[in-house]
Amino acid sequence: MGATGATGNALLHSLQNLRALDTTVRALTRTPHRPIPGVTAIPGTTADAHRPPVDVHYADATDPRSLRTAFKGAEQLFLAMANGPTQVELETRVIDIAADAGIRHIVKISAPAAEPDSPVAVSRGHHAVEEHLRASGLTHTILRPYAFMQNLLRLAPTVAQGVILGTTGNAPGNHIDCRDIGDVAAAALTTPGIAGGTHTLTGPEAVSHPELAVRLGTLTGRQIRYVNLTPDELRDHLIRNAHMPTWLADHVTEIQRLTVTRPETPTTAVTDILGRPARTLDAFLHEHQAHFSR
Repeated sequence: MGATGATGNALLHSLQNLRALDTTVRALTRTPHRPIPGVTAIPGTTADAHRPPVDVHYADATDPRSLRTAFKGAEQLFLAMANGPTQVELETRVIDIAADAGIRHIVKISAPAAEPDSPVAVSRGHHAVEEHLRASGLTHTILRPYAFMQNLLRLAPTVAQGVILGTTGNAPGNHIDCRDIGDVAAAALTTPGIAGGTHTLTGPEAVSHPELAVRLGTLTGRQIRYVNLTPDELRDHLIRNAHMPTWLADHVTEIQRLTVTRPETPTTAVTDILGRPARTLDAFLHEHQAHFSR
């Protein structure tokens, strides 16, 4: 579920690039009448004769009937839903209906520090869903990616003003390209021997906000500085200026504080699973140089 989200869409691209994949890919979305980025299929049709078929179906986690219809005949499910206050309720419902529908394997996108006493509220929610998935009896693969490189694109407005803001000090943080998450998820869904287990996903290096400011400055030819705020100052900025809902501002602040309290180091999970290095932060920034140089 989540065909139009960052990781769901990356997975669709990964699966469509597996030209030898002899199965139908079913993309689930709440808006099946809208094109899915990078996927040319329309409901019930094949995108490309040389690529796996992609069927687009309506499914909404708040509509159990739509889930039962969408899951009919399916064997595996990729579960990636937007973080939010109702996530635990919705994802556990999806798992229950998937089990009743005969789905055998679920690949779930989770989060770092998914623990019952995590200092990050969203991570506590992911822990609850993980536990529900384990109790379901279904085969499952849990992916715990760190911060998405794609989310760095949201820094563009402040980069244009010569600053980036945060509350991590000099602590290095992990990032990962969503396309690597999609490739790992595709491997878990299609490669015997990979399904199962819990994998923490990162890029090849952890980079601090001050170092990120230096790299963005080099990329754009501007003087960019990092401004370290207190957690309360960052939260207030996100609500007042970035117009984030309170729960999301809390989440961003909690995640950044976790970077300070639990020093982050890269994992080798992407390389171990895919047999190639994870995409680098520098490659991602250069790919999106025009976005940051506006």
